[in-house]
Amino acid sequence: MQVDATFVLSAASASDLPRDGLAEIALVGRSNVGKSSLINALTRQRVARTSAAPGKTRLANIYRVARGAAEPFHLVDLPGYGHARGDENELAAVARAYFGQVARGSALLLVDARHPGLQSDTEAWNWLRHRVERCAVAATKIDKLARGERIRATRELQSVFNDPVLPVSAVTGEGLDHLWTLIDHLLNNRLPRPRFHPPPKETARPPRRPLRKNSSSRR
Repeated sequence: MQVDATFVLSAASASDLPRDGLAEIALVGRSNVGKSSLINALTRQRVARTSAAPGKTRLANIYRVARGAAEPFHLVDLPGYGHARGDENELAAVARAYFGQVARGSALLLVDARHPGLQSDTEAWNWLRHRVERCAVAATKIDKLARGERIRATRELQSVFNDPVLPVSAVTGEGLDHLWTLIDHLLNNRLPRPRFHPPPKETARPPRRPLRKNSSSRR
């Protein structure tokens, strides 16, 4: 499906946000969790700048996104938390100001699948659930985990957040179709939110039986 995305502006404060009435989804997460990479993967174009250095995004970057015949919306890349000293256990100031001003917003919390249950992530989730009407959780960088590791990480994430957690990868594209479905539900306030299939149970392989010698062979 065709996706059109354009950069709108960078906002240093809530007063800089666009006032065109479009619905909005804010991407929230720790520094270097992969928000910009995920935006590029979702839109299939390099619309957001990426950097390996944590804390690079200190402004709210707003993108106008339209997918197919659906109504366009704003995808808001908020500054990451947990990088600057004194900012470890709370959302960045621009993010707090954003949620204090926006009227039609939703939030998607991004957490690193390799580090389930970080205190800053759980505190951010609790903060969002009490202040944002519609929010969900997705785990990025799932491609960096082996099969057994991703099963354990996904189960731990869902236990920690007590909510479905969607594993995604900006590198392989895993989970992006489900993420678009989740975004559609958040934008249109359709409840209940889509449920994702739980990871399969990790079972040990049965021991291999030793090969029997053919005792029926006769001279």
